[in-house]
Amino acid sequence: MPHDTDNRPRALLAMGPGIAGRLLAARHHARLAALTRTDTRLVAHDLADPTPDVAAALAEADVLFTCWGATPLTAPVLAAAPRLRAVVHAAGSVKHHITDACWERGIAVTSAAAANALPVAEFTLAAILFAGKRVLHSADRYRALRADHDWLAELDGSGNYRRTVGIIGASRIGRRVIELLRPFDLDVLLYDPYTDAEQAARLGARLTSLDELCASSSVVSVHAPQLPETHHLIGGAQLAAMPTGATLINTARGSLVDEDALLPELTSGRLHAVLDVTHPDPPLAPSPLYDLPNVLLTPHVAGSLGNELHRMADQALDELERFASGRPFADPVHGETLSRSA
Repeated sequence: MPHDTDNRPRALLAMGPGIAGRLLAARHHARLAALTRTDTRLVAHDLADPTPDVAAALAEADVLFTCWGATPLTAPVLAAAPRLRAVVHAAGSVKHHITDACWERGIAVTSAAAANALPVAEFTLAAILFAGKRVLHSADRYRALRADHDWLAELDGSGNYRRTVGIIGASRIGRRVIELLRPFDLDVLLYDPYTDAEQAARLGARLTSLDELCASSSVVSVHAPQLPETHHLIGGAQLAAMPTGATLINTARGSLVDEDALLPELTSGRLHAVLDVTHPDPPLAPSPLYDLPNVLLTPHVAGSLGNELHRMADQALDELERFASGRPFADPVHGETLSRSA
C-alpha cells in the first residue's frame, strides 16, 4: 500500500443550514481545498446526531471550520472526533459551541471576532455622527413639514464639534470605535472595569466611572459583553443621569439595558436611541420602539452581513493556514478569559 504523503490536515465544515453558501465564495472554497483535505461540499449541521458521511468526516477531522449555528462541542461530540486538535470559528463569539470539554481536551480555538468587530464599529461611528447632527429628527420633521423651514434655529445646539461621546466597554468593538473617532473633534470617555487610565489614554479616551460617563455624554454607546454582572448595566439611574436630548446606542446585547427604565425616557422624548439589539430580540409586536420617532430600531444588522461575511472567512482561512503549517494562531481564544468576553 502506498504511503500517504499528504500532510495537510483534515477539516470539516460545521455550521447552520444556509450559512456556508453565504460565508464562502469560490475563492474561499479553492483556498480551503488547497490548505486542507476537505470535502467542501459537506457541511455538518448536526454533530450530535450526524449523518453517516458527517460521522465519518468527524472521526478523521483534525480541525473544525465553524460559523453560526455550529453544534455545541460537548464531551460526547468530542469523543466522536478523536483526532480533533483545533476549531477555527469564522464568526465572532464562540460561547455557543465551545464548551469546557474543549479546554479540558486542549483543543486550540480561534475566531474571526476581530473581523466581525469592524462592521459593528462602522455602524456605531455612523450612528454617533448622525446623532450629533440630529439626522433622525431632521428627517422626520422634514417628512412632516414638506416646506421651507428655519433649520438653523431648530437645530441650534446640534453638531459634532467638541461633543462628548461615552464608550461603555473597551472590547474589540469599543476599542475600534474609539480608534475610528480619532479624526473627529470629539471628546471620548471610557468606562471599563478591566482598563486603567493609562490604557484608556493610549486608546484615545479618558477613563471615568459609569455614572460620570452617562451624566457627561451627549452620546452613550454600549460595547460591553453579556455577562451576569452586566445585566441591566444601564439602568434607571444611568438613564436619568443622561442629559436631555442625549442618544443611547446599543449594538451589544439587549439585556445590558433595562428596557423598562428606557421606555419612559424615550416615550417622553427626553432621550433618543439607536437600538440594533433589544430584550427580547426582536421586540414584541406592541412595543412602542417600532413607532417612536426618536428611536432608530434595526434588526441586529450592525454585525457582518452580505459581503462582510467574506471578511470573516478571510481571517478564518488565514488562521487555518497557520494551523496547517504548524504555527500558532494569531488571534487565539483563551478559556480563562472567555468568561468576561462577548
